[in-house]
Amino acid sequence: MSQPPVTHQEFTRAFRDTLGMFATGIAVVTTRAANGEAIGLTVNSFNSVSLDPPLIVWSLARHLQSLPVFEACEYYAVNVLSEDQQHLSQLFATRSDEKFAGLDIDEGLYGVPLLRGCCARFECRNTVRHEGGDHLLFLSEVVRFDREDHPPLIFHSGAYRRLARD
Repeated sequence: MSQPPVTHQEFTRAFRDTLGMFATGIAVVTTRAANGEAIGLTVNSFNSVSLDPPLIVWSLARHLQSLPVFEACEYYAVNVLSEDQQHLSQLFATRSDEKFAGLDIDEGLYGVPLLRGCCARFECRNTVRHEGGDHLLFLSEVVRFDREDHPPLIFHSGAYRRLARD
């Protein structure tokens, strides 16, 4: 085992690196702002919560400019990226205002943008939000979903990964 961290900064880095040992999928959460602008960002904090009722959870850092949009929206979508969509993960992780430029998208409930080619898409009603330290947790009801038989994009230990083929 590694030595315990000494400073707060060392603790935070070590904690983040240790959390990175849990392999996760990568998703892009999308919605529309009140002015109709498409908004999206990359997350790996997405998880299932309940089958009955169908609930999911994800979290958003409080310092991000898109936080008020996601707090206020009625619906959003969680687009689970396929292994060939690493470029979308990187694009939606930026602060660019042109994230949707040139993308072919489907339209979900209330005009929420849905990314094409994903292995799964969940359209959610924005129902409950909880304080979670430096993040806001979104616990939401899934109202519609679809899936394709594509391998998922995986993130582990600070790098993109792919599932092993049988």
